[in-house]
Amino acid sequence: MIKGKVAIVTGASRGIGKETAIALGKKGAIVIVNYKDQKPLADDVVMTIIAAGGKAECYACDVSDYNAVKEMIDYTVDKYGSIDILVNNAGVTMDKKIVDTTEEDYSAVMDTNLKGTFNCMQYAAKYMIKQKRGKIINISSSVMNNLLGNKGQAVFVASKAGVVGLTKSAASELGEYGITVNAVSPGFIQTEMVDELHLKAGAKESIIERTSLNRPGQARDIAGLVAYIASDKADYITGQEIVVDGGMNV
Repeated sequence: MIKGKVAIVTGASRGIGKETAIALGKKGAIVIVNYKDQKPLADDVVMTIIAAGGKAECYACDVSDYNAVKEMIDYTVDKYGSIDILVNNAGVTMDKKIVDTTEEDYSAVMDTNLKGTFNCMQYAAKYMIKQKRGKIINISSSVMNNLLGNKGQAVFVASKAGVVGLTKSAASELGEYGITVNAVSPGFIQTEMVDELHLKAGAKESIIERTSLNRPGQARDIAGLVAYIASDKADYITGQEIVVDGGMNV
């Protein structure tokens, strides 16, 4: 059951975050649609959830800002009484070779993808421990990125591999309190972020050819899995990295 549960989805103004927020809202969760600077898009997500009979509101917060995250989670609990589901989806990507990556580039990616995930997990976990329940779901990236690496994406890959490690460690720490922590690692999903990548000619087609299903994934393919993990049907699943890549790595 998800109905009546309070969920925060970070980076929910578009792509996987958007579809996840909508999926949770349609199943009856009260959804905090987190965004950084795209309020009109976040408002659209909220209206979509409300139009479907759900409850939602948007909240601006840069997840890399430790204090801002605390304020967001405190606000959520003060208003709705709990935080039951946290989906750490906010993320940025960058295409640069190691030798061309500046300290600012490195920090921008790590601060959002890894530190941001940690910030949200830490504050949410403090409430979830008191509640003796909670679901934390971190969006990482596919095994192709995390284990095999990707030329020109060293920092992005490192940040997402870190998310998987953080997931497993947190799962071992929080399990005794009834809190599950899992990672979902999407493969090649057709989102705005992917559209913004500077892929070489034919790269997209080459990636698709490597998938058993011979097509890119859609954000709803990830959202459906996240909604399942967030439900009580997945109460015995924790510490896992679940890859959703259309058979890219079989």
